[in-house]
Amino acid sequence: MRSMVLSVLPKAGWDAIAPNARSWSSIIIVIIVLLGALPGQRAAGQSNAAVMFGVAPPASRQDATPLRDLIAETERNNPELAASAHGWQAVTHVAQQVSALPDTQLTVQQFAVGSPRPFAGFSNSEFAYIGIGVAQEFPYPGKHGLRAQVAHHEADSLRAQTDVVRAQIVEKLKTTYYELAYFQQSLAVVESHDQLLSEIEQIAEVRYRAGQGNQQEVLKAQLQRTKLLQEITTRRGSVERLQAMLKQLLGRPQQSADITAEPLTARPLERTPDELRLLAKEKNPAVRAGNFMLRKTETQAELARKEFRPDFNVQYMYEHTGGAFRDYYVATLGVTLPNRRRKNAELAEATERQTQAGKQLEMEMQRVLAEIQGQYALVAASDSQLKIYREGLLPQSDAVFRAALAAYHSNRQDFQTLLSSWLDRLDMELQYQHELLEHESALARLETLVGQ
Repeated sequence: MRSMVLSVLPKAGWDAIAPNARSWSSIIIVIIVLLGALPGQRAAGQSNAAVMFGVAPPASRQDATPLRDLIAETERNNPELAASAHGWQAVTHVAQQVSALPDTQLTVQQFAVGSPRPFAGFSNSEFAYIGIGVAQEFPYPGKHGLRAQVAHHEADSLRAQTDVVRAQIVEKLKTTYYELAYFQQSLAVVESHDQLLSEIEQIAEVRYRAGQGNQQEVLKAQLQRTKLLQEITTRRGSVERLQAMLKQLLGRPQQSADITAEPLTARPLERTPDELRLLAKEKNPAVRAGNFMLRKTETQAELARKEFRPDFNVQYMYEHTGGAFRDYYVATLGVTLPNRRRKNAELAEATERQTQAGKQLEMEMQRVLAEIQGQYALVAASDSQLKIYREGLLPQSDAVFRAALAAYHSNRQDFQTLLSSWLDRLDMELQYQHELLEHESALARLETLVGQ
């Protein structure tokens, strides 16, 4: 409203009141600078200029949803995680199947003598009979137990794979949540600087009408406000994209209420690299899955050696003859001799599979340990960067901007220098927010690597 009032005043009117305006502006700027210099006027990392012009820094969002609540909701509702869990549950029933005996075979037999007609010779031949029998295969002792162990190891491996899927989904949820928090906070920063730039534009307009500035200064301020509007639109689009991703991970309808993230804060890294490596060896789900897979291939190799032993088949049949003849009772023991050439090939395959699983586990462990070292270095470097921003770049850029603003008011500084210092201050704040995002994303990756 003030800029509208100023814009309708004629140039002559401003010339008439210019001396008084310059006098009052000098008094006002001294008061503002003094207020900005008072202690307690700003929190760490917030702009004094924002306080000077009535622009409140981004406040903590009271309606924010904690990340831990979203993680619990994802574990309950995410369909990919549920599908993986059901796959693991299905495999837990395999051990009972492979450890059971083969199906029992029941046989009914009729033996005719002298004619193909049924029951021919039954009353006058001792060879004609009606028989009923049962047959059962028995594997060599120990084979069933090994097959059950293979199935158990397979189930354990799939359970660990389910934990891998869970860790990947939770990590994606964390990074998406942190990215949403970054865009929500940076959007608040850009919007507050848009208000600040509006005040600067009004000052430039007052100076122009008072004959202390030129129209180019006003036009430059308006151009920067248009650029900020473009930036705000882009960041709002990113927020909408991240909202859709979060709702997908949570299993929520896309038309459900949007999520507000908690403000980003730099969490401390409380463990040493040695502690992180030890945790990864014990709890990393991919490493655990590799361990179970190695145990499975070891048991398969042991089973392949056991397959050189023969299996057995036991049969028993009762044969009923005519009333004048005695019945028959037949017991049969069969032995299945394995084809040693085929069994040698199966053993060679199982041995190679065991070696492959061992090398894959070694490769996965090396990858995890190397990534832990890399992510730890990223977090440590980010901690240093954040400290530089908080203790150096942010307050320094703020001081430069306030000095440029005071000099511009007293006609000792050109508008381009003021605008450049304002852009530096905005850039420092956005870089600080982005560094917070990088810090928390690296911590989220570390948490996944150590199985947390």
